Amino acid sequence: MTAVGGAVIDAVPPGVKDWAVALFGTADKVALLVGMGLVIAALAALAGAAEDRRRYAGVVIVGVFGLVGVAAVLTRAHLTPVALALPLVTAIVAALLLGYLIRRLQEWAGQARDSAVMPGTARRRFLQNLAGGAAATVIGGILAGMWRGATAGVSEARERVKLPRAASPAPPIPAGAEAGLDGMQPLVTPNRDFYRIDTALSVPAVNPDTWVLKVTGMVDREIELDLAGLLAKPLIERHVTIACVSNTVGGDLIGNARWLGWPVRELLALAGPQPGADMVLSRSTDGWTAGTPLDVLTDSRDALLAVGMNGEPLPLEHGFPVRLVVPGLYGYVSATKWVTELRVTRFADDAAYWTPRGWSERGPIKMSSRIDVPPGGRRSVAPGTVMFGGVAWAQHTGIKKVELRINRGPWREAGLAPGISVDTWYQWKLGVDLNPGQYEVQVRATDLRGTAQDEQARPVAPDGATGFHTVRVDVKS
Repeated sequence: MTAVGGAVIDAVPPGVKDWAVALFGTADKVALLVGMGLVIAALAALAGAAEDRRRYAGVVIVGVFGLVGVAAVLTRAHLTPVALALPLVTAIVAALLLGYLIRRLQEWAGQARDSAVMPGTARRRFLQNLAGGAAATVIGGILAGMWRGATAGVSEARERVKLPRAASPAPPIPAGAEAGLDGMQPLVTPNRDFYRIDTALSVPAVNPDTWVLKVTGMVDREIELDLAGLLAKPLIERHVTIACVSNTVGGDLIGNARWLGWPVRELLALAGPQPGADMVLSRSTDGWTAGTPLDVLTDSRDALLAVGMNGEPLPLEHGFPVRLVVPGLYGYVSATKWVTELRVTRFADDAAYWTPRGWSERGPIKMSSRIDVPPGGRRSVAPGTVMFGGVAWAQHTGIKKVELRINRGPWREAGLAPGISVDTWYQWKLGVDLNPGQYEVQVRATDLRGTAQDEQARPVAPDGATGFHTVRVDVKS
């Protein structure tokens, strides 16, 4: 099922993907699986009705569905004999069970018509059929349990991973960096609340004991690095805010965490990129790829092969055992989770996962700002001094000021809290005296270079949304 879901994700146009993320947010995968379940239920009902009317018609439907599963599995990068055999075995068992149940149902119906003493026999046969269905359910549960067991095994292995002390700890969070308003998100996003957007329907279970990263392509020396070797490197710790390109203006597909990892530039220096190379194609264990400019990974910014997140090993859903974190770039061109390969290449020769699907080759995060307080959709407040607050970001540049305006009036400068670094978001707040009425409130940011936030409203495709976050506040007496 996850293979079919993955194939669906690969095949849908970018507009459909944007719509799904906008509608369901981080629950997009749950929505897809529920939708697939409803489709499967409808196909099962269709197969049963077809088999009842004409022998083998339903079996053919089941067989076609099994072949779809096989085709989907063949498109997955982590292809195994078990994964390939599972849809075939499932289709065969389902077809046999379908034929058996339909034959019994037809016999039951005929016997009930022909004899008044048949209800007991029919009841026994019904119970036998129910037992067969229960057995099939148990088999499905066992298969699901096998997957859960694999995930549980990796979870146990994760618990055994001991992160080393950072050779370069994260700078301390400045005093006053938290705006101190109720309803504001924490300056550092807890792992449990950190957004997750990727194409993996099921979280890959990567064994840290066998994980290996390969550096290949246009390099003087190909490199293989296991987790023990990576943990032995001089790791650094940095706060970095990362964002999804699907984040709409005012959206929540963004988070700030304290990451522990080894600078990618040091790994690439050991490999020795060759002249002409301008891109690193990073690959996940599930086959997903991101294309990151080589100069971004080799400049002074702290692009990391991350192993830790907020003081613990990466959570499974956030890339355990190793992922990429690159300040200043949207995740679709940088934030490869469960990373297994860095291929040094050229943009002219290779394309990452999202590029042929209509997204820009390069995805620098665009400066933006957001109003979080007052919270909620309708934002009803009492008259008097109304406190506004939120966050602003201009990764790898930094924020100079944040301003608010009411009903398209003059801009008022907000109080800007000190940022942790130019690679993180900043919090801001401003009190405004408002009488009863309805107000339109907008926010904008200016970066440390003096560049103001882009006012033009643009959608997320192909390289990130722009515009002013606008909310409506109802001040009631």
